[in-house]
Amino acid sequence: MKIAMTGVSGNMGREALAQSMTLREVEWIRVLLTPKKKNNKLAKRLRKAYGEKIQIVRGWLHDPVACERLVAGTDYVVHMAAVIPPRSDASPEASEKCNREGAMCIVNAVKAQSPQPKYIHISTVALYGNRNEKHPFGRVGDPLLVSPFDHYAMDKLYGERYCLDAELDCWAVLRQTAMLHPNMMHDNISDGLMFHTALNAPLEWVSSRDSGYLIRRILERDGKGEVPGFWKKIYNIGAGKKGMETGYDTFKDGFGIIGGSAEKFFRPKWLATRNFHGLWFYDGGELEELFSYQRDDVHEYWKEIGRAHKLYALGKFVPRGLIDLFLFRRLRNHPNSPYRWVKNGDEARVIATFGSMEAAKALPDRWEGVKLIAKGDFGDYDAMRDRENARLLDHGYDESKPLSEWDTEDMRGAAAFRGGELLSEEMEKGDVYRKLTWRCCEGHTFEASPYTVLKGGHWCPFCMPAPWRFDLLAEKMPFYAQVWYDSHGKEERYLYGFDEEGNATARREK
Repeated sequence: MKIAMTGVSGNMGREALAQSMTLREVEWIRVLLTPKKKNNKLAKRLRKAYGEKIQIVRGWLHDPVACERLVAGTDYVVHMAAVIPPRSDASPEASEKCNREGAMCIVNAVKAQSPQPKYIHISTVALYGNRNEKHPFGRVGDPLLVSPFDHYAMDKLYGERYCLDAELDCWAVLRQTAMLHPNMMHDNISDGLMFHTALNAPLEWVSSRDSGYLIRRILERDGKGEVPGFWKKIYNIGAGKKGMETGYDTFKDGFGIIGGSAEKFFRPKWLATRNFHGLWFYDGGELEELFSYQRDDVHEYWKEIGRAHKLYALGKFVPRGLIDLFLFRRLRNHPNSPYRWVKNGDEARVIATFGSMEAAKALPDRWEGVKLIAKGDFGDYDAMRDRENARLLDHGYDESKPLSEWDTEDMRGAAAFRGGELLSEEMEKGDVYRKLTWRCCEGHTFEASPYTVLKGGHWCPFCMPAPWRFDLLAEKMPFYAQVWYDSHGKEERYLYGFDEEGNATARREK
């Protein structure tokens, strides 16, 4: 078995490489490392650890030549590389180069091979956009409403769409949920990003260890021919109920290892109320049934992080005022903090994050009266996390029909639910990967496969952000409206984007 991997310097990729190397069937794994100096040491460590079983290509993901060298002669390509927040917020160019252009280059390189290797594309939960207590459960096929100004999610959306449109011979898209890793605390204390987390955002945490183990299990089981129905589908990577929390719970677990809590360190008005991302996966069990990879419990993993970083325990003995002075005051005044946006009058980001400047300033300074999913203010918390009680979104077609029975009428109904129409006169029943021609509510004509639209949740590529026009599209698209209006008013009608200097803008449309 010959494998190519990107992203092995990241948390998931590091685990996927280490765990896949334990497979006896693996002849070698070839990895792509950028030419940065910091990767010189990593290259030496990899060669020392794996010897002849590791092959290293130095180059950039957006370089077609480097990608061709990486995938040549492989049986599998696992694309995990990503520029994630907060770096993607600070450097939109890096996000575009990696998450969009890099994905395109790796897909092109796979497609150029003969025979083509099997391709695993790691996508993200961020594509689904903001959720709250009204629709906390989501699944493949839900609308993709990436949050305004989120460069990472936007570029990952383009990258995933390119993969689906490429008509590769054998592929799988895995949308990764929120991921816990050993350096979780360290990586989130240098930026205002933590304040983007809405208290009632549904979050399903999976560990980097389990994520890497999933890749190993895919290679292992598919190599033995045990999962023939796995390919050419989109899946959600989750952790099940033992990983399901909210933003509030996450602060409780994380700050708990330094003797604190959300109430101790935060004020409610510092935190975003929307424009985040997160889901509890209704269909997260599909991958678990195939590969049995979900092992870690979110609460136990946080404790493990605390044991691995004993210095954090000293926080229990430091007065709250000192922690606030030297840590949280700096973070909430960071340029990427919602508190700073309100303070400086960054109206576009404030509107996207709170609804309006008035709504942001009206948020309470104290915790009394703050309604929290985690405290049962919207109903029994355990019952809410039970998938049997899930309130699911409508996808605009008869989902009881198997893919082999999809026909022209299903496509017409789905198109109408999306405010558009099917232009193709007919579809061969069950041919879900052959592209059809569609028209969106804005009059754009485009091609996409039935699977991309109905199971992927994708729609018009010309209406993809930026600019973000979901306020306007939801007026014409029941598919979007059913979830967009959970956290947005019908009267808002904003067009979100960036000016020539890269500053966020929000223009009210008539």
